[in-house]
Amino acid sequence: MTRPNASTSVPKAAAAIIGAGIGGIATAVRLAVAGHRVTVFEAQESFGGKMHQLELPGGYRFDGGPSLFTLPELVDELFTLAGRNPADYFRYQRLDPITQYFFADGTRLTAWADEDRFAQEVETKLGVPAAHVRAFLHRSGQAYDGTAGTFLQKSLHKAGTYLSPEVLKAVGALPQLGLLSTMHQRHTAAFPDDPRLVQLFDRFATYNGSDPYQAPATLSLIPHLEHGRGAFYPEGGIYAIAQSLVRLAEELGVEFRYQEPVQEILTEAGRVTGVRTAHGTYASGLVVSNMDVVPTYRRLLPTQPAPERTLSQPRSSSALIFYWGIGRRFPELGVHNIFFSQDYKREFEAIFRDKTIADDPTVYVNITSGHTPADAPEGHENWFVMVNVPHDQGQDWPALVARTRAAVLARVSNALGTDVAALIRAEQVWDPPGIAARTSSFGGALYGSSSNNLLAAFLRHPNFSRKLEGLYFCGGSVHPGGGIPLCLLSARIVSELISK
Repeated sequence: MTRPNASTSVPKAAAAIIGAGIGGIATAVRLAVAGHRVTVFEAQESFGGKMHQLELPGGYRFDGGPSLFTLPELVDELFTLAGRNPADYFRYQRLDPITQYFFADGTRLTAWADEDRFAQEVETKLGVPAAHVRAFLHRSGQAYDGTAGTFLQKSLHKAGTYLSPEVLKAVGALPQLGLLSTMHQRHTAAFPDDPRLVQLFDRFATYNGSDPYQAPATLSLIPHLEHGRGAFYPEGGIYAIAQSLVRLAEELGVEFRYQEPVQEILTEAGRVTGVRTAHGTYASGLVVSNMDVVPTYRRLLPTQPAPERTLSQPRSSSALIFYWGIGRRFPELGVHNIFFSQDYKREFEAIFRDKTIADDPTVYVNITSGHTPADAPEGHENWFVMVNVPHDQGQDWPALVARTRAAVLARVSNALGTDVAALIRAEQVWDPPGIAARTSSFGGALYGSSSNNLLAAFLRHPNFSRKLEGLYFCGGSVHPGGGIPLCLLSARIVSELISK
């Protein structure tokens, strides 16, 4: 691409965004709508961050990172803000069913989009009364509706947040939050007679890289996002979210400078003054980092005091992903498929205590070719196969990858009654060191810090700097957390802070 000359005297309203992940892209759109001249600096050759795509020989396309899409209205909102019709850029459909579950004892369960149908499925397959399932999901919805306006959509680090009417709703939801118990304890109390259903709801801790045996029961509101609000599939896959928003951003005048990593955030007298790259210095009194907060401080602010208490918080889990082109179709599989391990507690102990991968891990398989046939040759499927693993701390990853690959193939082959290894036509692997290298996520941790304690939400880095005027933060490593919806909300919070 043609690069304009670097400038040291850009208009005062200029905004520099570091990183073209989904949070950075959404922030760019919001600031452009507000009248800022926005430049996004991205180290990689294209946009998306973890939300990238890849193709393997033989005609297999994969969404590289996130695979679950909830709260699509947060994407639509960006087009509406810009005066556009969202459907002209981006379309999606509600998934039904949402997930196919395969338990270690051979039980299969379908998570339907309709809560009543799902509750009846649980009663039929697991013997748990449907009324108990409906009651649990109702409480999950109450907790979400009562707290999201405060804990997800506002800065927790501004006094004004606690003076808003939303706080009264949050206080009213406290009985549903289970503040002094863990997710696992809450789920066991709700379903004492069936550990399989406990395991199913425990898995929602992985949506922000946490451990259900440590994470507070407040996170039991997460199932509402999927079962109450719905899971969706974008036309063209998850990557279409980033594509459509970049198209919008460019129409609004946002400039994307790829393969131009920021080397330093420039500061003077307690405020930011711009950024420096290998191509020049760009003056700006407004800088938003969409990079993981740890390398933001360690690499880009070497002369500034870092918030060590925040940066030293335990990291979230990472992922080991196998991208497999599979030489046949499996009609019993859907977009989202979970193959559960026999010992879930051991699995999380391995990740968070032993910093390794259990011998028998739970396996997630995402297949988009059923909805987007061009993602695989006719009669074939594109399998995104993921295992939750610890973030990189110097483990022997080649050995762990080889051992885990064998365990994954054994688990899935046993559940499907087929030798899956013999069907692999193309393969690529993404491990925590690779995730760290491509996305600058510290240690490859997917969600920044974990949420394995009650105060985790308050210990996440705020969306603004307390020390440097004009410096803001968005993305999965800061408030409110990781995943597509929360990254989009971080962009909204940043734009509101800047507007004030």
